[in-house]
Amino acid sequence: MSQIVDNVQLGKEMSAKLAVELVEDGMIVGLGTGTTAKIAIDLLGQRVAQGLKIKTVATSQASANQAIKLGIDVLDINDVAEINLTIDGADRVDRSSRTLIKGLGGALLREKIVAGNTQLLIIIVDERKITDKLGVDCPVPVEVVPFGYVATKKHLRELGCEPTLRRASNDEPFITDGGNYIIDCMFGLIKDPAALETSINQVIGVIDSGLFVGMDPKVIIGTTDTAFEL
Repeated sequence: MSQIVDNVQLGKEMSAKLAVELVEDGMIVGLGTGTTAKIAIDLLGQRVAQGLKIKTVATSQASANQAIKLGIDVLDINDVAEINLTIDGADRVDRSSRTLIKGLGGALLREKIVAGNTQLLIIIVDERKITDKLGVDCPVPVEVVPFGYVATKKHLRELGCEPTLRRASNDEPFITDGGNYIIDCMFGLIKDPAALETSINQVIGVIDSGLFVGMDPKVIIGTTDTAFEL
């Protein structure tokens, strides 16, 4: 088991390293959320300490706090016209379409806002995250308004999934940085991600889903000894 964990960690590190090498002086960089993005932020901090001049926008308070501690400038997204490059992870990547499932880390809404306003979205993953059967082994996180979430959950179930309200370690509902709840929806094999994304977003009470469709990301896959683009 420890060997598997070590291999996964190496894959994350290799993909993050290659992505961070694409960052140039003067860029505004989007900082993702999650274990792989955390590695990338650490590597960016090293480059900033060596003289790289960038400004950033963070997809979560955790990523913002990490960046600030490393001496990286973090801006309010409302003060940024456009983001040059965003580095983020993903929970699953469909091999053929590069459709993503994101949000198991709880930051899907802010991640989608940042991704939708960036010129180049770079997704960094280890090999486990690539799939030919999107949705089979990973739920689609859906961020919802707390008010009426029971009814929202019922309507999501009517789309053909098994919805589960995400809970924190104290068994209270997990709260996003935006003050919302997340319902994890297990659909099984997703044959038409775009249609499903539209159907989810039409449910009253839903803010957005963790399906990232049509964003044309550059996907970098890390292995134990190298990284390459999908």
